[in-house]
Amino acid sequence: MTCDRSTPRTGLATAIAVASLAGTALAEHPSRAVADSQPLGHDVSSYQKQIDWRAVRAKGARFVYVKATESDSYRNPRFSAQYTGSRAAGLLHGAYHFAVPSASSGSRQARYFLRHGGRWKADGWTLPPALDIEHNPYDARQPCFGLDRTALVHWIRAFSDEVRRSTGRCPVIYTTARWWDRCTGGSRAFGATHPLWLAGYSGAARLPAGWSFLTLRQYASHGPLPGDQDRWNGTLAQLRKFADG
Repeated sequence: MTCDRSTPRTGLATAIAVASLAGTALAEHPSRAVADSQPLGHDVSSYQKQIDWRAVRAKGARFVYVKATESDSYRNPRFSAQYTGSRAAGLLHGAYHFAVPSASSGSRQARYFLRHGGRWKADGWTLPPALDIEHNPYDARQPCFGLDRTALVHWIRAFSDEVRRSTGRCPVIYTTARWWDRCTGGSRAFGATHPLWLAGYSGAARLPAGWSFLTLRQYASHGPLPGDQDRWNGTLAQLRKFADG
C-alpha cells in the first residue's frame, strides 16, 4: 500500500518563501493568507474548551486538527464537540495523537487513537490522521522519552503501520527539526511517504532529515484562531485533494 505524498512540488519553493517572509503578519491578517492561496488553520485540544466555530471560519480558518488522544489512556473530553462542530461550520478537520513512546508501543497507541477518533474516511472533509511526536513535556532530562534512536524509529514505524492498515492513509507527522534530528538520529525513513507538519515559529523553515518540503506549518502558538496557528503549504484545492486521499 502506498502512503500519501505531501503537497505537489510545483510552486512549493515560492510558497515556502512567502510563508517565511510573511511571519507573524499572517496571524494578524488571516484573510490575506486565504487570498494568497495558503489556507489558514489551527490545532486545538481540551484547553480551548468550547469554540465558536462559525466565528473561527469567519476569521479565515479553513481547516483544524483536534487532539483526540495521548499515550494509551488519555482522551480529549471535548473531542467530539470540537470535531463535529468544526465540520458543521464548514472546516476540514482531522484528529491527532500525542505520542508518549515511553508508555507503550507504537502499535498499541495507534490502536487506542483509532478507537477514539483517529479514523479517516473518504468524505472530502476528513484530513489524514496525525502523529504529534516531539520533546517530552513530562521529563526535561529525557527529551527522547528514554528511548534510543533506533527504538524511536521503530516506534514511529509501528504507529504508522497500524494507522495505514486501518485507514489506508499514512499519518501526517508533526515534529520539530531539532527534536527529530536529535532523537531519531536524523532518520530519513519517513520523508518520502509521510506528510510533514512542521513546528517552526520564526525565520526560514529548517526541515527535519528526510523531508525536502513541508505540507503544514505551525507558525505560532497563539493568534486570532483558537489554539496554535497553522498554514497549509499550497492552495485550497490541493488541501481538499489531500483530504480526499
